[in-house]
Amino acid sequence: MRTAALVLLTITSLVPIARAQSSFHVGVANRTFLGRDASYDWRGAKTHALVTTIWYPADAGAVETEQGVGDPAHPFASAGRAARDAGLASAPAKFSLILLSHGTGGSALMMAWLGTELAAHGYIAVAVNHPGNNAVDGYTVQGFTLGWERAVDLSRVLDGMLADERFGPRIDAGRVGAAGFSLGGYTMMVLAGAVAVPFDLEKLEQECVEGKVWDLMCYSPPEFPGLTAKAIALAKTDAGYRAALQESAVSHGDARVRAVFAIAPVDIRLTAESLGRISIPVEIVAGAGDPIVAPKANAEVLAREIPGAKLTIYPGGVGHYTFLDTCGALGRQESAGFCVDAAGVDRDAIHVEAARQAITFFGESLR
Repeated sequence: MRTAALVLLTITSLVPIARAQSSFHVGVANRTFLGRDASYDWRGAKTHALVTTIWYPADAGAVETEQGVGDPAHPFASAGRAARDAGLASAPAKFSLILLSHGTGGSALMMAWLGTELAAHGYIAVAVNHPGNNAVDGYTVQGFTLGWERAVDLSRVLDGMLADERFGPRIDAGRVGAAGFSLGGYTMMVLAGAVAVPFDLEKLEQECVEGKVWDLMCYSPPEFPGLTAKAIALAKTDAGYRAALQESAVSHGDARVRAVFAIAPVDIRLTAESLGRISIPVEIVAGAGDPIVAPKANAEVLAREIPGAKLTIYPGGVGHYTFLDTCGALGRQESAGFCVDAAGVDRDAIHVEAARQAITFFGESLR
């Protein structure tokens, strides 16, 4: 292991943090890429399209309003403030682009806390609903187990953004980065060139029973009870799925992406050799109180194996879902596990600090 590559910064206390001064109003728009391309691996999803949310620097006259996740009258969570379909800021001529990847079973909008801040500081940020793995369109076994395909989603979204009549001419194709949460953090590693060992679900199931490995596939995520058993059953009857499982060992890196920022990333059997070959800047943040994706088995392992990676562990009760959008009354009532943080944890303050770190990181890495 490359222990010398680890720079561990532990924040000893977190108090309300002043939001960094921004330069731009925030606009928000949507795009759909690829359409119903039958050749694409849609992972069993109903919608054959990459549905995206784009936050961007808006012109000075843009009027921002509160945005929400879900029913506008009773939003599940806040999606920040933005001006719907506002004009792009007139200057600078080109903006850096940041691709965003949500967590398992989440959605593009649940990355709004980061996307809006990036836009306010001069970045175009675009998040995609990953097929078969998003709360908007429903869940599939393939969507939850073929995680490396998420990197392909981001590459195709980048293609679409560069070709977009409105946004394409304003993107600096030489300054592209990406950020992701949870399984989106794993996606960052794959996008940077890491690969996993080939998936053998039946062998993995036995290893889980015998306690030989710690692997998230040994436990059903709350969004998809019985996932491993369902995946094994599907692999026995679906030759296409069996073949797709072997793609974990194939590189899905995108050389156009020059830096990645991973938030509470999960390490799903990524090989130390491939992590050691990552040559772009990597920064990782996670919470010490994360019971879902324990930093010692995930963020800290990744930081040790990736040359030059920087790791920040937020102390105390900062948990996994602290890095989701701040929930409204409906979210706190219906989904306390996702929406209610440990005593003493200020989710908004964590968002401000993590966004500040991301903005600083991309500012230094995408020059």
